Amino acid sequence: MPKELHISDLLDVYGEFLNGKQRELCEYYYNDDLSLSEIAENVGITRQGVRDIIKRAGQRLEDLEEKCRYCERFSKLKELSESARKGDRQASEQIFDIIDDL
Repeated sequence: MPKELHISDLLDVYGEFLNGKQRELCEYYYNDDLSLSEIAENVGITRQGVRDIIKRAGQRLEDLEEKCRYCERFSKLKELSESARKGDRQASEQIFDIIDDL
């Protein structure tokens, strides 16, 4: 998965743990696909300031995922559900194991 999509997924799950400015700038960058320069112009800070905020926020999201693993588990559940729908009993058991661990 490309890094931008990965961070966008993390933002969906953990975005509320960022401060308002971090979340806003990350949404512009990862979800709205605005450039650093466009964001800087829109919010009235330097391009470097935008980059720094987005970089720190991305690291915070990665740290949260490392601790909680919700996105990883969700991806695994999606993968296993396809197999389970095809009758794979082992996949069904793995789904239950993941859910039990939550």
